Amino acid sequence: MQGQEQARMWGGRFEKSPAPEAEAFAHSLPTDMRLWRQDIQVSLAYARMLGIRGIISHQEANLLVEGLLEIAQEIEKGLWQPDPSAEDIHTAIENRLYEKVGALAGKLHTARSRNDQVATDTRLYLKQYINGLAGNLIGLVGTLIELAKQHTETLMPGLTHQQHAQPVSLAHHLMAHAWAFMRDLERLADSVLRVKVCPLGSGALAGASFPIDRELLANELELDEPAPNSMDAVSDRDFVAEHLFLCALLMVHLSRLAQELILWSTPEYGFVELDDAYTTGSSLMPQKKNPDIAELIRGRSALAIGNLTAMLTLLKGLPLTYHRDLQDDKTLLFATNDFVLPAVRLMKQMLETARWHTERMRQALQGDFSTATELADYLVRKGMPFREAHHLVGQIVRDCLQQGKTLETLTLSDLKRHSPLFEEDALQAVQPEAALHARTTYGGTAPEAVQHQIELATHRLEYLHLLLSELLH
Repeated sequence: MQGQEQARMWGGRFEKSPAPEAEAFAHSLPTDMRLWRQDIQVSLAYARMLGIRGIISHQEANLLVEGLLEIAQEIEKGLWQPDPSAEDIHTAIENRLYEKVGALAGKLHTARSRNDQVATDTRLYLKQYINGLAGNLIGLVGTLIELAKQHTETLMPGLTHQQHAQPVSLAHHLMAHAWAFMRDLERLADSVLRVKVCPLGSGALAGASFPIDRELLANELELDEPAPNSMDAVSDRDFVAEHLFLCALLMVHLSRLAQELILWSTPEYGFVELDDAYTTGSSLMPQKKNPDIAELIRGRSALAIGNLTAMLTLLKGLPLTYHRDLQDDKTLLFATNDFVLPAVRLMKQMLETARWHTERMRQALQGDFSTATELADYLVRKGMPFREAHHLVGQIVRDCLQQGKTLETLTLSDLKRHSPLFEEDALQAVQPEAALHARTTYGGTAPEAVQHQIELATHRLEYLHLLLSELLH
């Protein structure tokens, strides 16, 4: 192969080169350049297998391995970069191998297609990325657990419909987010099983007529098994779509927490102050402290959802097997991965450095009627049917609103005007602290119940850490 023929892996049956605009439109090197490590890893495994199976000689296999290792060192040290005009990273590396070992480089592609090659590269890349993402997500959950330990007695309003509903602890609220992120970790761990499948050796779509060893290739690349169907192997991008889904859901969970930090840091709430390192000022208004990083996390969730939608749309009309449409799976995958990992890290850092205004949280409960349910429950314990108690306490709240009173300021005589069942202890029942401590059921907001879920979460996090370590190493 010489000149322009060497620049492409195909071309023998063509009389003309691609039109410049068409070639530019199809150019993927800037995107798939980041797969160079995986591409060399795949080629090293394939060269060794060709030698072991006698498809090429051991000497030839060794020369190919040496050449590939040299290319890896050159790229790592910045001594060589692919020609920007190369079609993709696979072509660029093969062309460089020609420069090192001559025509022998052409034997590396025996019974191999870019179709099974790029599918394997992508799986190896994703396996490595999941390892990094899981480690950071474990750190975020750990931070939430540590914060929860400090705030089991910190009272704050619990909301439904964005309206004050019942008192909860800050610990209970933070643990709600921790459990959501724990499910994201579980989904990551489960997805690894579908990522660690090896397409290599499937050829373009129909398998190979040479005696290649696909089990050996899978073992060499530390993947669990060869893909059992060669057509599915080269066309399957379920693992990419699944990863984009779990990243989109993770970003939704991050966005929900970011939104709460944004709201809680407003003067109207005043529950938290974010550290200066994760906020910015205004170019016009000197007093401003804007929660920009939280806002960007919230905004980037839209990009994650968009990339998932794009990936599903990309796949929905494709008949088997490989089509060039699939080139753009990496554009979507890399774009999402590039902001998901920083978003997880930044959320952890924001939480670690935030200053929580616990007195302001407690003050927000004063006079908000969020203990009305406790008053209804009190009557139920005295024998009144709940629906009747609910209606009666609703009347008490209405009267308070009309008279400018709160539940906490009512006297026993005020309560007895509504029902003789009320006794002195009813006055204590409407205090937020009492309401908090009363919710002792499994999963409830009472300090002992939250402490129990903290212990459960800690053990679950340790298990997931061990599971992911086992799956990914």
